[in-house]
Amino acid sequence: MRLQRRRFSEPNDVRSFPHGRVEVVDLDDTVIGRMTYEPGWRWSVDVKPVAGSDLCQYHHLGITLSGRLRAQMPDGTELEIGPGEVFEIPPGHDAWVVGDEPWVSVDFEAMRTYGKAKDAPDERVLASIVLTDIVDSTRLATEHGPAGWRDLVGEHNRKASLAIDRYRGRLVKTTGDGVLAQFDSAERAVRGAAAVLEAAAGLGLQIRAGVHSGEVQITPDDVRGIAVHTASRIMAVAEPGAILVSATVMDLVDGSGLVFEDAGTHELKGLHGARQLYRLAEPG
Repeated sequence: MRLQRRRFSEPNDVRSFPHGRVEVVDLDDTVIGRMTYEPGWRWSVDVKPVAGSDLCQYHHLGITLSGRLRAQMPDGTELEIGPGEVFEIPPGHDAWVVGDEPWVSVDFEAMRTYGKAKDAPDERVLASIVLTDIVDSTRLATEHGPAGWRDLVGEHNRKASLAIDRYRGRLVKTTGDGVLAQFDSAERAVRGAAAVLEAAAGLGLQIRAGVHSGEVQITPDDVRGIAVHTASRIMAVAEPGAILVSATVMDLVDGSGLVFEDAGTHELKGLHGARQLYRLAEPG
């Protein structure tokens, strides 16, 4: 953290799409964007082809400078945002400009990869990765039946997304019976994993989670690299209801107040050498 400033007139990046553009400035690890959407702009028409998803999966947090925008969630809930209003829009939404004036806003949350084309060059950053898995998912799917299991997993994913947002993480994707999330802080990653575990427990589900920090490659719709692979292997050896973290994470959360137990050394499939792992004490 240091004293610094940037100007949107001299952006680090400009992302353009039909009826809109985003000017992005970097403050070290913080990425801020100024969004300008012209009358007629709609996410599901103008950005969906770039994003490659049915709805916008980014968490937006910002302030409107001018114009009006209307956001809509899958359940039909709508919110109109006007000048001078601070807004938060959860992942899984559509949005469109209202009226004849461009909507201009500043977004402090979603700008690292928002609006980037799927074939844009990969970005490499240091990140903390969380991977989760629902315990006994095959048995549970059989017990609930296809429709019941689909609804239950959908509610799990919704609550997991909210838990990840609470700790300023990004839900990268769901994995069928778990989630992959990216955080810019090891402590928030661990606390976010604990929040996902607690949310799952509220649905009668038990999960396991793995957390690791390292360099990753960020694309508009995914995150890749050895750090993701490591987090996956850590998750695979976690007991039901446990959150296991790597020694790297342990070093990064020193002084955070989080309490861990020694989980022993493990040979992780596909990785060289035994790895010391730690278990979050009383994660719920």
